[in-house]
Amino acid sequence: MKPAAGFGCTTLALLLLLPIAGTAQQPETQQQRAQSQPYNNAPVWREVRSGKEEYTSIKGRETGVLVQTYGETWRQLKNGWITPIAGWLIAAVVVVIGAFYKWRGSIKVHGEPSGRLIERFTPFERYTHWVVAISFVILGTSGLVLMLGKYVLLPVIGYTLFAWLAQLSKHLHNFVGPVFVVSLLMLIVIFLKDNLPRLYDIKWFANLGGMISGEHVPSGRFNAGEKVWFWIGVVVLSLIVSASGLVLLFPNFDQVRAVMIEANVVHMVSGGAVLAISLGHIYLGTIGLDGAYESMRNGYVDETWAREHHEYWYNDVKSGKVKAGTAMGQPGAPQAQH
Repeated sequence: MKPAAGFGCTTLALLLLLPIAGTAQQPETQQQRAQSQPYNNAPVWREVRSGKEEYTSIKGRETGVLVQTYGETWRQLKNGWITPIAGWLIAAVVVVIGAFYKWRGSIKVHGEPSGRLIERFTPFERYTHWVVAISFVILGTSGLVLMLGKYVLLPVIGYTLFAWLAQLSKHLHNFVGPVFVVSLLMLIVIFLKDNLPRLYDIKWFANLGGMISGEHVPSGRFNAGEKVWFWIGVVVLSLIVSASGLVLLFPNFDQVRAVMIEANVVHMVSGGAVLAISLGHIYLGTIGLDGAYESMRNGYVDETWAREHHEYWYNDVKSGKVKAGTAMGQPGAPQAQH
């Protein structure tokens, strides 16, 4: 039985390349084996998959290694474990958030608006947050296309459209990544002080912030849930995503293939985790908590909103311990929604 044409061409190419790469197998040995055991190319493939450095005229790290067998381990880990687990985790979080919203609805302020507004976020804080948020959404969306697209989108939209979308996602991911890294570092510096743990955070955790019971639980400028997102999602996971992403984005720093593979695994695992966690933050910052989105868009909140959601911070502002701008809820002034 004759071998397939593609297999024969591949073998011929390898036989031509391997002597140039300096394989240990001598031409005489190859000729004898070809006569006694035709089509038995096991020794050739052993040499190819050995991973050892051979001779090559192109100098550089690993240029003498024809095939990196570590890549097969990466492929199986990515396709068999990381991609499906990350995909199902994100889908599960979406279902949980949807069920919670249907049961609880948007958390609203109980008291009447006072008409007196407090500046919750300065323009610089808001601009920095929006740069991080927009770049995060672009990176998350493009990353999901690259990681899950061939399983979810390809069967629906076909090869041509998916190829275009995957190429666009790749370019967006590469060019938006550095913007996210720089703005992320700025965000961490800006909000670090207000996210330091406090003793009253324990009470917030014990009551889950009153999101289930509706009970009023006082907190500082950021509640304990927001602090968990800051330290786990923003500081730890996002910095890991950023560092591993830079390793992948700039291979010209002479990383070997094993380092790139390991960086890719770390990038996908941490990226999938931070995407899943971020959905809770995005939910509460938009439709989950009435008035939260307006505070980041306009920078101001009504005193009633501040007192009910962040009482300790509100008291510090009213006592003068914390400086914050004020305004009246009149035409032309920033309006907080309830």
